[in-house]
Amino acid sequence: MVLIMKDKKKILFVCLGNICRSPAAEGIMRAMAEERGMSDGLELDSAGTYGGHAGNLPDSRMREAASKRGYDLLHRSRRITSSDFEDFDMILTMDDANYENVCRLAPDPESLQKIERITEYVARFDIDHVPDPYYEGRDGFEYVLDILEDACANLLDRLAE
Repeated sequence: MVLIMKDKKKILFVCLGNICRSPAAEGIMRAMAEERGMSDGLELDSAGTYGGHAGNLPDSRMREAASKRGYDLLHRSRRITSSDFEDFDMILTMDDANYENVCRLAPDPESLQKIERITEYVARFDIDHVPDPYYEGRDGFEYVLDILEDACANLLDRLAE
């Protein structure tokens, strides 16, 4: 079954370096939308507030953990740009620091309205941010994927309403 959404929704996921959390959220959302027949109604991307990893694939540990769950993370890291505020309907950040940085970059009040914390869509975990797994072990990457699967599933439910 293909779900036809009235308007195409453009969503940008943002973390610090765009090599762990945000490309994982993008990959999870893409796979879940495809599974639900919603992919034609979505345009997805991810970016970071820091550009030091520009052009790199996601962290190999995140790619490995995601691959075990059936997600292909092929995104190349990039830094958020001013045009992203025009191009996307929703900008979902992973934590307070990135939320505040993205808010500072917003060119106008309308752009500020597009920015949310992804944890607003988390139901299974009592958290206020998606932790950065970069300096954590394997369990840190698995935990982030658990959180993002919950958030993306709930976001898709909301978009389907």
